Amino acid sequence: MKVKKLKLEIEKAWDQKDWSTTNMKNVIIQVIDHLENGIIRVSDFLNEKWIVNEWVKKAIIMYFSIKKMNVIELGPLEFYDKIPIKNKFREKNVRVVPHAIARYGSYISQGVILMPSYINIGAYIGKETMIDTWATVGSCAQVGSRVHISGGVGIGGVLEPLQDNPVIIEDDVFIGSRCILVEGVLIKKGAVLGANVVLTSSTKIFDVTNDNNAIEFKGFIPKYSVVIPGSYPKKFPSGIYYVPCAMIIGKRKKSTDEKTSLNDALRTHKLVI
Repeated sequence: MKVKKLKLEIEKAWDQKDWSTTNMKNVIIQVIDHLENGIIRVSDFLNEKWIVNEWVKKAIIMYFSIKKMNVIELGPLEFYDKIPIKNKFREKNVRVVPHAIARYGSYISQGVILMPSYINIGAYIGKETMIDTWATVGSCAQVGSRVHISGGVGIGGVLEPLQDNPVIIEDDVFIGSRCILVEGVLIKKGAVLGANVVLTSSTKIFDVTNDNNAIEFKGFIPKYSVVIPGSYPKKFPSGIYYVPCAMIIGKRKKSTDEKTSLNDALRTHKLVI
């Protein structure tokens, strides 16, 4: 069934709140199979902006409701869940180190390396990306190509609300150890996040590279930005306290080789990642 037809079927069943028929279950499974194989994805980059495909999110929610709990055995390991575990990594040219786990319905491109980590359904991982030890990629999160996600990073998805984009990390981004990215934040191409940067949709981001006042914004990190964690004073009834923020302290050079410019950025700004 073509994608347009699948979309119409999902939208119709969602509105009618009925997806219990055998035909509808097959439609839902086809959508998840398309996610698994990268034919569709939760968010697409169209007309210079990211657009969420709400109908795909609906299909994921519907998939949970039609699947039954099953025992999943992997050698001596046993799991009990509704969603199968992704397999056949050799055929996909994906390196998977024990105990990395990816759920069926996530897409992992060729050349990806998964250290012991977790990838949830609906997530998209681009080519030659590294997911390092104990990093987690949440449901529907979108990760570009040649991204390095360091150890202990937590990338939230956003399955609901349906209209909200998930966390999106564009190509050639470096995410430092123990960063937390949630609530649909957007990390644009080539950015470098130092260790322990925490970003939510309401986290203040200050560009402190100007000679005058810092520029403040929320929800996204601009292209090639070098970012570290910081704090700013805020007045409360009981006194002034410091609240976490993120600070853009420089730009990564986009005119040179990505790997070289990354190392230059770390040395220049004295970042330890």
